Amino acid sequence: MPKYFIGTAGWSYKDWIPAFYPKGQSQNFDLLLFYSTYFNCVEVNSTYYTYLMPNTAIDWVRKVEKAEEFVFTVKLHQDFTHSRDYRMKNVADITNLLNILMRYERLGGLLIQFPYSFSFSSQAIEYIKDLNDIFCGYRRFLEVRHNSWNCKDALDFCNEWNITLCTIDQPEIGKAITFDPVFVNGRGYIRFHGRNVEEWKNSINSYGVAKTYEQQNERYRYLYSPGELNFIAKKIKEAEQKVKEVFVIMNNHPAGYAPANAIELISLLEGKTKIDMPPQMPKYFGNLKPLALNYEQDLFGN
Repeated sequence: MPKYFIGTAGWSYKDWIPAFYPKGQSQNFDLLLFYSTYFNCVEVNSTYYTYLMPNTAIDWVRKVEKAEEFVFTVKLHQDFTHSRDYRMKNVADITNLLNILMRYERLGGLLIQFPYSFSFSSQAIEYIKDLNDIFCGYRRFLEVRHNSWNCKDALDFCNEWNITLCTIDQPEIGKAITFDPVFVNGRGYIRFHGRNVEEWKNSINSYGVAKTYEQQNERYRYLYSPGELNFIAKKIKEAEQKVKEVFVIMNNHPAGYAPANAIELISLLEGKTKIDMPPQMPKYFGNLKPLALNYEQDLFGN
């Protein structure tokens, strides 16, 4: 069985209270420390929007020091993937952060996420080669969303350049790439954005319109059903003999859906019948009751 790294995209969400993070937190309560008690990886998304100081990574490492296997995957800044206009100082800012995590053996890899408009072409390949040269010292996970990448040439390219091509699950709108787990060079990276078709369409139709934080994230509001998760787990496990590592990242974060579904996938993929989780979670997600390690049926009066 491969090593599974299962977690969520980000960890600092106010609306995870009280379903995942408890209410009435003390002043010393730390979200990352709490999160790392239950998961062995997290995807850092803040690095897509801003360049963080190396001291930030040192702080992360300190907070997860008791979680021996815990790793961070870091999303590359949008200057490299969306505007595609960056400076060498930007490269240094990113590599300084990555090097801190690598030094402490806490780096899972670098996520290079391109927009839907980034279709497969010779120009796209050449641009990725440039990024590959810059970040060749780190594991590289390539996320593309256009179905033109679903071809043998793209897989051959990733194999040759030692890049892991991501699998994504999202509403299949237009020419969006479909969910079909891909494993390259013995590794997989699978991201789940939910299947909220209507809100995804609304997001596309209202592109460029000013929105609140909640409106921006509404398209990710989706709780995967047990049936959907069983199908997903079956598709992943079909390739278990071919891979050494699989990263599974839940990005359906509103209302604590991501950690709930991540816990269910830990059970399905790792074969665990009981899982340690925050004691209040089964109250909000009934499917977790049979999996809760210390759940008591009358804990919440039912």
